[in-house]
Amino acid sequence: MNQLYQAMHRIYDAQNELSAATHLTSKLLKEYEKQRFPLGGDDEVMSSTLQQFSKVIDELSSCHAVLSTQLADAMMFPITQFKERDLKEILTLKEVFQIASNDHDAAINRYSRLSKKRENDKVKYEVTEDVYTSRKKQHQTMMHYFCALNTLQYKKKIALLEPLLGYMQAQISFFKMGSENLNEQLEEFLANIGTSVQNVRREMDSDVETMQQTIEDLEVASDPLYVPDPDPTKFPVNRNLTRKAGYLNARNKTGLVSSTWDRQFYFTQGGNLMSQARGDVAGGLAMDIDNCSVMAVDCEDRRYCFQITSFDGKKSSILQAESKKDHEEWICTINNISKQIYLSENPEETAARVNQSALEAVTPSPSFQQRHESLRPAGGGQSRPLTARTSSSGSLGSESTNLAALSLDSLVAPDTPIQFDIISPVCEDQPGQAKASGQGGRRTNPFGESGGSTKSETEDSILHQLFIVRFLGSMEVKSDDHPDVVYETMRQILAARAIHNIFRMTESHLLVTCDCLKLIDPQTQVTRLTFPLPCVVLYATHQENKRLFGFVLRTSGGRSESNLSSVCYIFESNNEGEKICDSVGLAKQIALHAELDLEEQSRLIAASSRPNQASSEGQFVVLSSSQSEESDLGEEGKKRESEA
Repeated sequence: MNQLYQAMHRIYDAQNELSAATHLTSKLLKEYEKQRFPLGGDDEVMSSTLQQFSKVIDELSSCHAVLSTQLADAMMFPITQFKERDLKEILTLKEVFQIASNDHDAAINRYSRLSKKRENDKVKYEVTEDVYTSRKKQHQTMMHYFCALNTLQYKKKIALLEPLLGYMQAQISFFKMGSENLNEQLEEFLANIGTSVQNVRREMDSDVETMQQTIEDLEVASDPLYVPDPDPTKFPVNRNLTRKAGYLNARNKTGLVSSTWDRQFYFTQGGNLMSQARGDVAGGLAMDIDNCSVMAVDCEDRRYCFQITSFDGKKSSILQAESKKDHEEWICTINNISKQIYLSENPEETAARVNQSALEAVTPSPSFQQRHESLRPAGGGQSRPLTARTSSSGSLGSESTNLAALSLDSLVAPDTPIQFDIISPVCEDQPGQAKASGQGGRRTNPFGESGGSTKSETEDSILHQLFIVRFLGSMEVKSDDHPDVVYETMRQILAARAIHNIFRMTESHLLVTCDCLKLIDPQTQVTRLTFPLPCVVLYATHQENKRLFGFVLRTSGGRSESNLSSVCYIFESNNEGEKICDSVGLAKQIALHAELDLEEQSRLIAASSRPNQASSEGQFVVLSSSQSEESDLGEEGKKRESEA
């Protein structure tokens, strides 16, 4: 009976669990439409279908709940009553009968031990009464116990049949409710869903077959990409990117000589370079690359390295790309971002247009007169001249006429070699340094001290302005009397860098004083180059890209003073090209006012009154309109002072 009770209780527990599980399933199906999947939500047909299933399963859950209640009443209650009441009553009567039998045996033993010689009426009466009472009690208990045993034979049959009958009736009632709920309309719905499932399965098989074919095609087409360093001829470099992401190795110094490389995922976000380590949830700011400088560097232990320096020069990072293609694309992308091209409406088109201007040198270009006539505004008026003479007597009209007749080859020879790096600080006779200033050959030591009075003169200068610049290149020019020389030199140097994939740029600090221009190493403070201010005869910024500027240095090319050579130096700054030109113009004005006494002023004023005689010290500098006016006011002030 205990085993049967456990089996039926297991059926009851399973029915309760089935009812609860069915109800939970229906509840989850109702909440499906609230889910937001990352690959897009399902269509409305899917949601309505699941809602219909949820409704049907909820009805089935109700039927299971009714069945569970009926099982509790019709199956579990009878067998529980038989087990807890009838069987317990039999066990209790058995124990009572056993006690009564023991009491009767004890009374009979006392009665048997009565003495024959010494009879005591009182004791005999008590023992006889005890035997009577215990025998009567035993007989009554025995009759109730036997009666309960006989009744148990009937209750046993009832206890076996009633739970089974209740179970079957509950099941029949459950199936009747199911047949009422699962009507013909539901059968049609299920048939439609089955057809839809088969259609989806066929579509899935077709898509899987298509995807497998696509994967095979991609594997064949991407086979060259599996090589760490793919062939650049098959996969050309995209130089017009303003966004890029990929893995790079970052160099971290662990000592004076030793260093480690950490591989992280880098990506650009606007004007910022972000980095994210493996396993991190989000990336962090690595460097602000607005107005930064980027160049390829040579590392002893790694290839394809490049260095990024912030706009203020205080922070720099050395990164390594996986291939030559990634190396060049990262440099081009960061260079485009540093120019803030990403802020335009069409960044890639703007970057392509800017980079195309550097590649125009591949095709033959027209003469300067034709190119710059197209840039001048239409009309009969003449544009404001971009040059002004500091101490010369020639007129600008005749020289402009002569310049118009000059061709490209007369200004910059096409086969002129280009120098893309600056000279070592320990080299003698640097261009425009010793011989141009007339001081004789002087060696600049590695500590940046040129010796003599140069240091004291520089320290005594009232003008000290420092700019961060990057050297792009220099080349010898044939003419130094018009800013077109600087523009053409910029064009040829940028085109040569683009054609030959030269990304390396040497960063320096440009110090502008009243005596000279100095290029100083930002790390060691060693003076790399010194340009005497009187030898700087022309300087200008690029017409469109204000980050580019250059100047022409006139030096003596041999022993004879008449044998002069002009070298044009091109630099890139952090949007400070006009500021540098203004600073050089201010230095020239300060030097002019400080060095000319009254007698020299009178002689220069008298020489400037002769229109056809040019001074041997004639120099041209590029000035803005404000500087030209200040220069004119300065000359008038000098005339008034000399007349006084």
